[in-house]
This record gives sequence, C-alpha cells and structure tokens, in this order.
Amino acid sequence: MSAPGTSLPASFGQRAAALLAGTDADLERLYPGDDGSRQPVHTCYVPADLVTPDTPREWGEAALAAAEEAGGPEVLAELAGVEEHLRAEVVARTVRKLREEPVEDLRLDLEDGYGQRPDAEEDAAAVGAARTVAAMARSRHRGQAPQPAFAGIRFKCLEAATRERGLRTLDLFVTALVREGGLAAAGVAEDGLPPGLVLTLPKVSAVAQVEVMVEACRALEQALGLPEGRLRFEIQMETAPMIVGPDGTCPIPAMLRAGGGRVTALHYGTYDYSASLGVAAEFQSMEHPVADHAKQVMQVAVAGTGVRLSDGSTNRLPVGDPSQRREAWALHARLVRRSLERGLYQGWDLHAHQLPTRYLSTYAFYRRSFDAAAHRLKVYRSRSVPGIEAADVADEPATARALARFVHRGVLCGAVGAPELAEAAGLGERELAELAHPEAALSAPTPGGR
Repeated sequence: MSAPGTSLPASFGQRAAALLAGTDADLERLYPGDDGSRQPVHTCYVPADLVTPDTPREWGEAALAAAEEAGGPEVLAELAGVEEHLRAEVVARTVRKLREEPVEDLRLDLEDGYGQRPDAEEDAAAVGAARTVAAMARSRHRGQAPQPAFAGIRFKCLEAATRERGLRTLDLFVTALVREGGLAAAGVAEDGLPPGLVLTLPKVSAVAQVEVMVEACRALEQALGLPEGRLRFEIQMETAPMIVGPDGTCPIPAMLRAGGGRVTALHYGTYDYSASLGVAAEFQSMEHPVADHAKQVMQVAVAGTGVRLSDGSTNRLPVGDPSQRREAWALHARLVRRSLERGLYQGWDLHAHQLPTRYLSTYAFYRRSFDAAAHRLKVYRSRSVPGIEAADVADEPATARALARFVHRGVLCGAVGAPELAEAAGLGERELAELAHPEAALSAPTPGGR
C-alpha cells in the first residue's frame, strides 16, 4: 500500500534496489574515484644504463646551473609568464625543489630510449636498473640525497617482435628488486618493493595485451611471494587502436576492466601516436588537434576510475645557444600551463634543463588561484557561522570538492605550504584531504620538496 500522497507501491523501493544491485556494484567497482594520493607532476625518462643513484641530484644541479646561465631563475620565471606578484614565492619554491627533490618520477627506460641491444647487455641493464631503484629507495628512506618519490622501468611492448624481450626484462627487474634490492633488510618495505615503484607498459593496442600483463604480474607475485595485486602498471597510449578499436569502439574502458585494479595511469605518447596517424614530423606536438582529441578521449575514459592521466613531452630541448634556449623554455612553460589548464596534471620531461620551467609553471598555476580557492573553501565550511562574510559564489558540495582537490594538488607538489593553507583556508592538510576526497580514508601525506 502506498503512503499518503504517493502513488508508487511501498515495495517499489525494494524492487528498485534489487534491479539496480548489479549496477550499484559495477559503479562502486569501476568508478571508485581518485584516492587522493600524490600524483607526480612529471615523469623523467632516461636510458636505463645511464642512470645512477646520483642522477636526480645531477639533474637538479644542471637545472639550477642552466637557470643561472640564463640570468637566474627570476629571468626564466618572467619568460614563463609568471606574474610579477607571484614571482618571488614561485622562484623560491622552485629553487628549493630543484635542490631537495628535482625529479618526482624517474623512469629508467629500456624501450625506445634504450634501443635494441644484445640480450646479455639488456639483461645486465635490467638487473642494474633494479639495483639503482633499490639504492634510490634506501637513500630516500634515510633522508639522504634528493631522490624521486616514484621510480621504475619502461620495458619493451608486448607486440610479437619485442614480446619475449620485454617480458624477460620485466622479470629480471622485478626479481632482482625483490631478491637483491635489500629493501626488506633496510626497513624500506617488507616485500622488497619500494612504495613508489612504477612499471610502464608501452605501445598498448589491444585488451589482450593488458590481460597478458596482468597474468605476468600475477605469476611474478606468486613466484616471489608478493601479495596479490602488489604489482601495478601504467599504460602508454601510442597507437590509434587504443582510441578506436577494430570494432569501432574505444577499448580503454575494457582495458581498465581487464587490468583488475592494477592499471594506475594512462600516459600519452606524443610522437609515436602522431606518427601513427601520418602527422608530418614538423607538425607533431602536444597541442596538435590529433593529440588533443586522443587526450580528451583518454580523459573521459578514466574519469571517476581512479586511474591517472599524463600528457606527453615536447622534444624541443633548451640545450642550444641562448636564443634557442629561451625559445625552448618559453615553449615548454606554455605547454606545461596548457596541460594543467586542461586537467592534465602530469607530463614528461626529457632533459634536466626542462625542470626549471616545469616547476615555475606548475607552481604559478596553483598559486595563481590559491587565494580565491582557499577563501571559498573557508566560507563554504563556515556557512552557518555568524560573522563569516558571504562569498560572491554559492558553492555546491561538488564544487567545494573540486576546489579542495585543486588546493590539495598544490600542497602535494610543494606549490603551497601548510602554514599558508591554515591561514588562508583554516584547514590542516588532513582536513583538506578529507574535504577533497571524502570517500577515501586518507592519512595526511607529506608533500614532496617542502
């Protein structure tokens, strides 16, 4: 019998719940949302055999030296379009970052950047990469030297020509990391794997390749005594079939489902993808229309899934004469800002000289809107408190979460400090994280480079 003033039967709510039980479970499983953990602002790619535990420090020193040669980081800040009223704080934070954590995410490359080598040589490089990543993790754990929060390898893809080599490299790297890394003995990680381990699977074009990668991860976990699901990986989007598959649909959602929660991110590969579509070399770039289309498809596909998205790189490196460097820095700064404005919070850097404009542009992006966002959050949280001035924008809960997530990203990357967060928004880091990601049980993370 219906309640007074209603027409639906009283039992209809139960029927709706039964009909939608499967949908509810799918939404909870497939769209868990972002967990609020730190996402690096960039990934730096370096051929694996050229990386040592000193590489991050050397990159930071080279970045600072290049900035000084250009007239100082203040000159680069102006070149990057950092507003005058923001410049002093942005420059100070950038300089500190380049000294304390110049590289946030380091990928020891055993794919395109490494090339085709004799098997014995690549075997040695894979094991050496594991030892290097382990040494970096131990150093970071002890608070020594500026080491990345995230590090790992990119191995060769699972296409027929490189499949066996790629799987062997993956196996050698993970096995050496667990058995020879010494991370358990050093107290870094009980399972022998560093907390910021990243594995990159490139040139994915079919769901079956993701399924094979999942099987490989599961087999490695069983052989090495790792917890199920411990090995996760990011997918590099470099082929047209990943945007439109042979059946006319986008396979990315199916790839994420096949990943079973192991896929952490999608990375856009600027030049392989552009070349696969026939874009002439002169016009290949992060802002070509085919690049924007691909990234927009990827962005929609990962929305709400908790899978992160990264833009690619520019190959215009600031390494020539002063005029060429200024032009390349200005381009890089503009592209970093362009990506951030489009909701792409991570990109690639291929050379140490790109680090100053990466951080100058990133920090300016967050600080540019921090005061307004912090004020709106303060008002939102105090709407029922007498004496608090009203905002000129009536923020809904969803908008407040978006504001909090923006500020939270700024805190995590070091653009904003805890004291100014407390002063401007009346929030501590834990409170901010809970407001940004109310569905996630977060402990307050420590921002890098502060």
